[in-house]
Amino acid sequence: MESDLRRLRERLAEIFDLQRTGAVLAWDQRVSMPSGGGPARAEALATIGRLAHEKFVHEELGALLERLRPYEESLEYDSDDASLIRVTRRDWEKACRVPAELRADMLRAGAIGHQIWVEARATNDFATFLPALETNLELKKRYIDCFEWDDSPYTPLLDDFEPFMTTTEVAEIFDTVRPVLSELVRDAPEIDASFFDVHFDADRQREFAERLIETLGFERGSWRLDPTVHPFCTSFSNRDVRLTTRYLDQGLDSVWSTMHESGHGLYAHGIAASLERTPLAFSPSLGLNESQSRTWENLVGRSRPFWEHWYESLQETFPEQLGYVSLEAFLAAVNRAEPGLIRVEADETTYSLHVILRFDLERRLFEGKLEAKDLPEAWREAMHEYLGVEVPDDTRGVLQDTHWSGGAFGYFPTYALGNVISLQIWATVREAIPDVDGEMRAGELNGLSTWLTENLYSLGRKFTPKETIERLTGSPTIDPQPYLAYLREKVSALAA
Repeated sequence: MESDLRRLRERLAEIFDLQRTGAVLAWDQRVSMPSGGGPARAEALATIGRLAHEKFVHEELGALLERLRPYEESLEYDSDDASLIRVTRRDWEKACRVPAELRADMLRAGAIGHQIWVEARATNDFATFLPALETNLELKKRYIDCFEWDDSPYTPLLDDFEPFMTTTEVAEIFDTVRPVLSELVRDAPEIDASFFDVHFDADRQREFAERLIETLGFERGSWRLDPTVHPFCTSFSNRDVRLTTRYLDQGLDSVWSTMHESGHGLYAHGIAASLERTPLAFSPSLGLNESQSRTWENLVGRSRPFWEHWYESLQETFPEQLGYVSLEAFLAAVNRAEPGLIRVEADETTYSLHVILRFDLERRLFEGKLEAKDLPEAWREAMHEYLGVEVPDDTRGVLQDTHWSGGAFGYFPTYALGNVISLQIWATVREAIPDVDGEMRAGELNGLSTWLTENLYSLGRKFTPKETIERLTGSPTIDPQPYLAYLREKVSALAA
């Protein structure tokens, strides 16, 4: 058994290294690659993805997993070895359904589509992007055909990001959330945030963002921050975390964008070293991962205790813009509920409406109820219905997000699920760290990041999403009520 387990780990480490090599190439494409490098990069990503897939679905790996079944059954369920065999077996059985060439085609199309999207977004030209989008959709439909589903053809796509969850389950949560959010948005008071509508120097934004990151719990030398068109986080090990943000000419959205991506980064940074170079070295789901980006962005980064420590420093960084703005006015502005066009710039109250809109459009695409060519108009209609906002162009409409350019259908729902889960976990945090507000007020965030690392991040993918949530909260159910109560209280306080 020991030799089989050692061989399994060796094979998985090789596959992991190939996957992370592809991640390096993808990070470079989105951060520093010249635009002319797109076609060659697409081929490189396709080759690496195909090789990793072929190595993973090889019959030898399946034979190792089968020989290790008795060993797995003899172990405690939550041991590293039992979790590794169990999780790898599910991944292997799923991957074996997908031909290697289809995997390569999807990666190639995603890389090509991303570069086309960058240019189409810059020029407000959906027609240029449409062929790439249709290619991604067709490939994903072929991918769906590799699986069986009960409720919707969208479920196999969702399972890639939110394992074991069905489209129907997500829809039920969103059906609970959407009407409440719509009501809160309608009733929210108008808040003056005009002091953000001025120039904020990008270099000073970067300097402030980096000072924030240094206090969040990262080890020195384990992260870097770069600008990009669409902010994201990736990691190549738990000590090589790549954060990105974007610095707009007006406003300070980069502060919360940086906090958001740092939440993802802290999750990657906190995964136990014993899980590295295995399929366990990730979060159980993107919903859980997103819960942490939203925790650090909103529950920490928009809270009064946090800014009671940091606001004076921010004023010193931007004295002309904020020197005359009181802390009360600043907090009201950054917590306001105000419908807008852009998801990544949305406030807490409206954010999930942006996500539910995308979820509904994706479902319709794959359930045969919407054609890709009709997306811009469907987008405009949904934005008017959900948020009461008129979309002036496709750059600020259907072209604003990068996900569809890379074929990442099924990803969007995890953002709103993360919002919901974040409040469930935050209740547990407050019980475990009764003076968490005091620590934030003192600028001490290591206690929070250490607790989250020990109780969540370090577990990686050892347990299913529901098992992980239950370990933290006592219940496996994703419950939207704490999230809705939090937003009701926030909007009510603004009105008062």
